[in-house]
Amino acid sequence: MTTILMFVLSYLLGSIPSGVWIGKKFYNTDIREYGSGNTGTTNTFRVLGVKAGIAVLAADVLKGTLGASLPYFFNSDLNPMVVGLGAILGHTYPLFAHFKGGKAVATSAGVLLAYNPPFFIYCILVFGVLLYFTRMVSLSSMTALVLITISTLFIQDWVLTIIAFILTIFITYRHRDNITRIKNGTESKVPFGFRYKKE
Repeated sequence: MTTILMFVLSYLLGSIPSGVWIGKKFYNTDIREYGSGNTGTTNTFRVLGVKAGIAVLAADVLKGTLGASLPYFFNSDLNPMVVGLGAILGHTYPLFAHFKGGKAVATSAGVLLAYNPPFFIYCILVFGVLLYFTRMVSLSSMTALVLITISTLFIQDWVLTIIAFILTIFITYRHRDNITRIKNGTESKVPFGFRYKKE
């Protein structure tokens, strides 16, 4: 019963559509009607700007962290990564936003932060390096997930490895439109990074 309760609470936390709520409350804008139509961090940065993007990024990471931390609050032996999956599903298919959410990269990072902070820092560094050179959030996210999944083999945490592998497939699937744009050379790029000044 406690396991079900934790998973439901985790899902509800993940279902908080921070991008939609912040956009409507402070910018009178529904970000689902602009840019990629996505409710996550990247589209918020693109549509509403840096301040809103940072706020949504923090909120989306926090959702994952809180969701994965529930076993600590309930004194449960259940692996936090497993409970954190509820928050990831909630972010992707949010109850409070007609089940149309983001791509779960930031929320997945939040889950990892609650479970293994040192490895979280390593993953952020990997993502940061990739983003600097590719200048594409989508490509950096998908590539980082592959590298991170491989990296988990060296710390011999099989639960983390299995969940990382599942998330790699799931999040890559969620980026299928981005993959098409990458192939067509039309994917959006961030305004910084390698060779940015030369463009």
